[in-house]
Amino acid sequence: MSSEAPAAPLAIEVVAQNEVRTLDHVDQYLTVGKESGASDIHLAVNSRPIWRRFGNLEAIWLQAPVLSAADTERLAMGFLTDHQKGIMAERGDVDFAYANEFGRFRACVVRQRLGYDITFRIINSSVKTMDELGLPPQLKLLTQYHNGLVLVTGSVGSGKSTTLAALVQEINQARHDHIITLEDPIEYIIHSQGCHVTQREVHTHTKSFGAALRGALREDPDVIMVGEMRDLETISLAITASETGHLVLGTLHTSNAARTLDRVLDVFPTDQRDQIRIMVSESLRGIISQQLVPRADGTGRCLAMEILMNNPAVGNLIREGKTFMLPGVIQTGKKQGMQLMDDSLQSLYESGLISPEEAYYRSENKTLMRQVLGR
Repeated sequence: MSSEAPAAPLAIEVVAQNEVRTLDHVDQYLTVGKESGASDIHLAVNSRPIWRRFGNLEAIWLQAPVLSAADTERLAMGFLTDHQKGIMAERGDVDFAYANEFGRFRACVVRQRLGYDITFRIINSSVKTMDELGLPPQLKLLTQYHNGLVLVTGSVGSGKSTTLAALVQEINQARHDHIITLEDPIEYIIHSQGCHVTQREVHTHTKSFGAALRGALREDPDVIMVGEMRDLETISLAITASETGHLVLGTLHTSNAARTLDRVLDVFPTDQRDQIRIMVSESLRGIISQQLVPRADGTGRCLAMEILMNNPAVGNLIREGKTFMLPGVIQTGKKQGMQLMDDSLQSLYESGLISPEEAYYRSENKTLMRQVLGR
């Protein structure tokens, strides 16, 4: 999964010639961001319009005027619906999926000390396949199970949603099942192919992930995709569903396999953890932990990935609560398709794709990585 730098879009050139002004509608900023390969757009008080491009925050135009509180309020009120304005007035923030004629975006508007701030995450309109993303072929094994739990983890902006959508699309193309996706908000639109796909958005079509999961179990699903497993109720229901004949795919904001399992287990009360460890050791199919690393040539980002596949040794460590020993099992499980994050970073560095500084900064075992880098 990498991004190549697109040519400078005409939209930027035209605006630059006109001595960049504050634009009239958020769609104009989104057009420029999407054409230029940005992942996020920030429109904030007392700041020039900013984008995140290849992982770095920078001004879209250095000569652009700073946005005033009146500017950001005008831009916010120009695209929020009456319902969303009501939520803003009551709660002070609102987040939702925003769609226009040229794309879909995850939008967030917040009221802060200086005024309104607006943030957009740009969503690719088409779901890329696992092959198009360059995902390791062994991950296709995880899409062939008919029950169990598959977790995709990483920090915000690490490409979890893209990987998860590719896994779901692989199932959609290869099987004849009922897939239910539960998201907040819906990002990728997945059209039914071999499978029947139902997509539900939390706060729009259902109250919460927990409520949506309970409802999903009554809708004859084969595969359930949970956009975020963020609390005890959601995690508990996901584990139960994975044990009762459903393949459950979910995400967590954790950086590696061991921390992922600790997060899942620690959310439960102490007196339930022994039972949960047994359940997870049996239902877990695999954990994919990932991060997007800026390329050394500055033209995009590369995917670094840790992969854990469940086997008897992994299951035994989970049951015994010895998740700290998982890196050793991953290291010896390379023939089964497992790999450590540090091994992935080392491979990217040795291929000349990322800098030694990025490899070192993002590594888990910095002492060992220093030796690899010859420092």
